[in-house]
Amino acid sequence: MDIASLRKLNQSPTADQLRDIVKRHAKSFKTSWINLGQTLYSIWKDKLFHEWGFEKFEHYTQKEIGLKKSLSIKLLKAYLFLEEDEPEYLKSDFGESRDAVRVPHYDAIDVLRLAKNRNELNKHDYLQLKKDIFDKGKDASVVKKDLTALIKERKVVDPEAERAMRNAVAVKKVLSALISFKKDMQSLKLIPHEIIKDADELIEKLQSEVS
Repeated sequence: MDIASLRKLNQSPTADQLRDIVKRHAKSFKTSWINLGQTLYSIWKDKLFHEWGFEKFEHYTQKEIGLKKSLSIKLLKAYLFLEEDEPEYLKSDFGESRDAVRVPHYDAIDVLRLAKNRNELNKHDYLQLKKDIFDKGKDASVVKKDLTALIKERKVVDPEAERAMRNAVAVKKVLSALISFKKDMQSLKLIPHEIIKDADELIEKLQSEVS
């Protein structure tokens, strides 16, 4: 029973009743995007927005329901991901069996969707992220940090490529210093023209190395 129903009975909710009511509302708030995403997907898939006078899907979502393109696309992709990869989440008893704090937000679902396609992650990494989102209800910002750390940890570094990158950085520093030195020497006329010419040749060679 909600607050409105209690008021019709001229009853005021007790503290425990309010606690239960807000938990139910929190769950509903966190899962209501699924119905919206499902409906938006049907509209997008069948191009129904054309029938309503809209040229593009994002025009429809912006002008008729006030959703920015980025949000509507995120909802579409997050819902489709659940339907294809994590259908258990779409079952009605999923949210009911969890505390409100452990019901995941669509942003967290979107992070999991993106993680699914990362080559740097193995199966265990994905399952851990999934557990953090579905079982613990971790916030999307926290999951993103975990995902970034995992990718950095799993990323294979090519020693030769790493050495070449360090060398390129060092050459660029020398080049920058040489160009600056040449400008100073020219303006102050502290060295002969022949040395300036040699510096130009060296600068040209270094530039060809880092281009």
